[in-house]
Amino acid sequence: MSAASSAVEGWAGEWVSRRLDVRLADGERPAGVGLSDLVGLAVRRNPKRAHLLVSTVLGKHVPTDPRLVHGAGLLLGDLVRACLDGRRPDDLDGLLAEALKGRPGAAAALRDRLRAPRPPMDAVVLGYAETATALGHSVADALGGAYYLHSTRRPVAGFATYGGFEEEHSHATSHLLLPADPAAAEADVPMVLVDDELSTGRTVLNTIRALHAVRPRHHYVLAALVDLRGDEDRARVRELAGELGVRIDAVALASGRVELPDDILETGPALVADLESVRSEKPERRRATHTVSRAGIGWPEGLPDGGRHGFTPEHRERLEKELPAMAARLVPALAGRGRVLVLGFEELMYAPLRLAEALADALPDVAVRYSTTTRSPVLAVDDPGYAIRTRLAFPAHDDPADGPGERYAYNVDARFDAIVLVIDDVADTAALRDGLLAELSALAPVTVVAVPAFGEGPL
Repeated sequence: MSAASSAVEGWAGEWVSRRLDVRLADGERPAGVGLSDLVGLAVRRNPKRAHLLVSTVLGKHVPTDPRLVHGAGLLLGDLVRACLDGRRPDDLDGLLAEALKGRPGAAAALRDRLRAPRPPMDAVVLGYAETATALGHSVADALGGAYYLHSTRRPVAGFATYGGFEEEHSHATSHLLLPADPAAAEADVPMVLVDDELSTGRTVLNTIRALHAVRPRHHYVLAALVDLRGDEDRARVRELAGELGVRIDAVALASGRVELPDDILETGPALVADLESVRSEKPERRRATHTVSRAGIGWPEGLPDGGRHGFTPEHRERLEKELPAMAARLVPALAGRGRVLVLGFEELMYAPLRLAEALADALPDVAVRYSTTTRSPVLAVDDPGYAIRTRLAFPAHDDPADGPGERYAYNVDARFDAIVLVIDDVADTAALRDGLLAELSALAPVTVVAVPAFGEGPL
């Protein structure tokens, strides 16, 4: 691929590239793919950042084969493993590239190759809410013995704040660390910090500085699907490593840079305003309503629903054992459907991902896809050269600490024959029924799966 990877034919970033002159330039390709293979482009409805990189393997904004999502996370974890033990990463014979092209069986083959048993590695893995909660969990899976914790924007009674940091570019910046067992987070082992992208690296530097003051350690690894840092950004990492007397490494599936015009913070919002003013004149279409049902999957008592309060190797072993039986409880209602979406909820990404993955394995004749809802406001444009084709907007339904607000589900439309909505029981509220469920049931039959929020209870 040429350095100007935004020139790829049929790329889901062409629309933005043409109108706002945003371009991607490839750097290193340790996983055998470039930036335009791993991301498309969209336009944010955010005055601080005009563009959004939309991952093709994260399963956040784009419904994706869950085996590809988990496989990409395991692959990133394999790069971390190689960094920690000083070896070369495994040669995957182009499986990621084949899976991204949609070759039948390639996503499952990638996942299966990377989840083969290997010796566990000692590490503490930290994922960033909301986009990287499942990605970080998958990296921890690849390390086997790693304790996993993700940041959260949800304060929880009874859990003391261990630390916090600011994600400077975000539309909702307050992050908390709420481990149930702080001692597990303080083990004298390397810390791996996982995000979907490294843009400037400021967030991870803030995190390292804050956590190192509480519990110094000798080695940190930054892990991301794409690394877009420039020379000055990388120099800041080296400066911090020298200041603290530590080693800081970085791994990513692909690296490079985003080339932006100087006036993008003016042209981006102007483009959004022009398009939304035209759309406001179009009347809303009335849509038929499908059934909404509920299903219990037998979530194991005491098993955390994710890494908000920590996830141990013992938790991981128990989840792997119980997953097939949980998925089997949904199979009868989904068998024979052409396309099924398993939709997660903001920070609750890993449990829906693994349930979707088990369903995809159990239903080989059904196209199972996975994505989640999000706080990120993004412009939707129904164009094949744009990464966000459709948008559902609805009110927050989990009584968020920072107050009510609009939430979104992207690229969720009537092409799906059934939708499985996976939430935690804290979010199972009247606002859910009147908001997101009403939107989803206008598209397809919906099955609601509510898992118990670890350490919490329903409102």
